[in-house]
Amino acid sequence: MNIILLGPPGAGKGTQAQRLMDRHGMRQLSTGDMLRAAVKAGTPVGLQAKAVMERGELVSDEIVSALISEELKVMGDGAGAIFDGYPRTAEQAASLDAILAEHGRTLDHVIELGVDEEALVERITGRFTCANCGKGYHDTFEQPKQPGVCDRCGSTEFKRRPDDNAETVRTRLAEYHAKTAPILPIYEDRGIVRRIDGMADMDAVTASIEGILAG
Repeated sequence: MNIILLGPPGAGKGTQAQRLMDRHGMRQLSTGDMLRAAVKAGTPVGLQAKAVMERGELVSDEIVSALISEELKVMGDGAGAIFDGYPRTAEQAASLDAILAEHGRTLDHVIELGVDEEALVERITGRFTCANCGKGYHDTFEQPKQPGVCDRCGSTEFKRRPDDNAETVRTRLAEYHAKTAPILPIYEDRGIVRRIDGMADMDAVTASIEGILAG
């Protein structure tokens, strides 16, 4: 099974991808993570990418495609793939088709986690974590049982991500729409796009995704 998981920041893609990996042995192919790993490992593609980044240039589609092809080769036939952050353009969508064909794979589903944008802004801007153990909390949905004290480790130090503010979240939402707009019609024409309610309970979202994969 090979799928593209779509959704704006905060929609819960990371949680759902982790569950798919745990349940089905799938691999999440996040181009950003793969790029950093290849550079660190000093692979031929990683060295090529490092040279480009050191010049302050954007990594080309060819390099990203090579990374994905390399990863699929390592994975072999046993595991399904979850594509995260790729493709973002019509050209990349065409490249992905070619890469999958090269490895005897096809794209089965494009699953978009739909969100209520105002509710998503509230969800993200209210997040904070324990500075010591990393346990997550929320201003509205999950406060520590004892105010100002972490439930898990007892620390009284908390932190918020500096980019978890309304203006930044709205910018990221706009960027998401701009990046997904070019590829959705391609997959809609193939009849493989499925949309689910990303604002539902995490278990309900998981059940919806499982239903799509089983169908």
